[in-house]
Amino acid sequence: MKEVGQVLGRDLERERGRDSPRGRHMTEVKMAASVFAGRSRTGSSRLPVQIDVDGNEAEARRIFFALTEKIVAVLPRMKCPHNIEPHQIQGLDFIHIYPVVQWLVKRAIETREEMGDFIRAFSVSQFSKHYSTPEDLAFEAVKSKAVTTVNSVKDVYRPQRRYKRHDADKLYDEETRVHSTLLEYGRRYGVGRSEKEEEEEKASKKRSVAAGLAGKETEKEIDLQEEEERRIKALMSSMSATGIQEGRLTASAVGSIVGMQSQQIQQIASEYANKQVEIEQIEKSERIGGAQQHKRITAALNKQIEQQHSRLIEIQTKHDELHKAYLETQEKLKEVQERGAVIDKEMEKLTVIETEENQSILTSLRSLVALNESLKKQEQEFKAHCKDEMARLKDNIEHLKHETDEADSDDKQRAELVNRQYEADKEKLHKIRLLLARKNREIALLQRKIDEVPSRAELSQYQRRFVELYNQVSSTHRETKQFYTLYNTLDDAKRYISKEVSIVIDEYYNLAMSSPANKEQFLKQFEQIVEGIKQNREKYPDYEDLVGMLPEREKIT
Repeated sequence: MKEVGQVLGRDLERERGRDSPRGRHMTEVKMAASVFAGRSRTGSSRLPVQIDVDGNEAEARRIFFALTEKIVAVLPRMKCPHNIEPHQIQGLDFIHIYPVVQWLVKRAIETREEMGDFIRAFSVSQFSKHYSTPEDLAFEAVKSKAVTTVNSVKDVYRPQRRYKRHDADKLYDEETRVHSTLLEYGRRYGVGRSEKEEEEEKASKKRSVAAGLAGKETEKEIDLQEEEERRIKALMSSMSATGIQEGRLTASAVGSIVGMQSQQIQQIASEYANKQVEIEQIEKSERIGGAQQHKRITAALNKQIEQQHSRLIEIQTKHDELHKAYLETQEKLKEVQERGAVIDKEMEKLTVIETEENQSILTSLRSLVALNESLKKQEQEFKAHCKDEMARLKDNIEHLKHETDEADSDDKQRAELVNRQYEADKEKLHKIRLLLARKNREIALLQRKIDEVPSRAELSQYQRRFVELYNQVSSTHRETKQFYTLYNTLDDAKRYISKEVSIVIDEYYNLAMSSPANKEQFLKQFEQIVEGIKQNREKYPDYEDLVGMLPEREKIT
């Protein structure tokens, strides 16, 4: 049990003091949380704690005890989930101190985050009350003018009602009411087509283009446009122009115009654009001159002729290919028909020789033949599909090559610019990293120098440890000195006892008593022995204590 107590005491001693693993970990936690006072016991607390400070060491210790009690009393007010006692703080019991410090660091970080934005906003507001930046002064100088300009622009482009609907209460559909209101203010919006329908229409167009069904989708789009125009016409028929729109088209006129067929409207618009281009060309020719204009027209016509000729060549090539494919198909059809006739003849022969015994075999043969024909048909369809897909991919490759050739020059210039910028930024980043590494080395050097200087708490702890070590060394020295003294005393006692024994031996005793001179010499020797013993007793006043340290059988009386 004594050995177990010593082991537990050593483990507990390792967990005490700032040099213990938990103490170092707690200091690292506080330093990581920017609590740079984590290595010192000094510092101001957030909650006020009143104490009296005196220069007396005993009084300072009493104040330290009172401070630990106040800390223990304040922690429940801060809603700390961990319990701690004053003697655990006084004895630096980091097993129980570490959870409390960890919770306090977490609470400090949370409080710092909560108060940071508030303090920053309060500082900015206080600064704005008494001071102004050059940007603020420039903004205040142009603020009134900018506000006036914005208000005037809003007045100019403010929505104006052009039409008024008389039977607005008859519209029950929310979407129809929205579109009717937009039409009253001269804005037209796609009626009856939501975003989802438009996305579906785009997807269907893509599928139709891939499948070659563009004609049907165009008809569907035309039907939707006609339906939309009919709905707009129905909405505009019950509207009348407001006072602002006097002299302009009425709602019925707008409805009649909108009700026209979309193809006619597009045709008229294209004819108008062509006429406008011709008029501009005529005016330009009058300004430039007939000869130059004639040359330009001739060059344009020659270019159109070349384009049409190249287009004709392409169409002729496609026609030849299609004609060739048609001939091949006709030949294949003839072969298939011939094979079909042969198969029919063979089938007739099989029908003639068919009996009940070979009926099952013929049935299986027919199924196998049908399966073979279906597989051949699938193979042909798959080959045709592969050819079409290969042609499409080749066209895509040619198109991409053409686009790539056009964009090569721009891409090269852009790539060179990006590479130059990348190299410059890379060199700049390398220099910044070198500078950062140099600064980090300087910071680490300064940090090591700061850590080498012990704090007041560390000095106090060192002093206490040195005092304890001095007391231990002094105690060991005193015990060693006592053992040396005991050894010397026992050695002298042994020597005197040996002398006494040698004198008391009978043969020497008889010799000493044989004559008065020998007797007198014998007594003198005894007196010298007794005197030496007395001197030794005076030299070692703690002889009785040293003798008491020996076992009973070794004591000297």
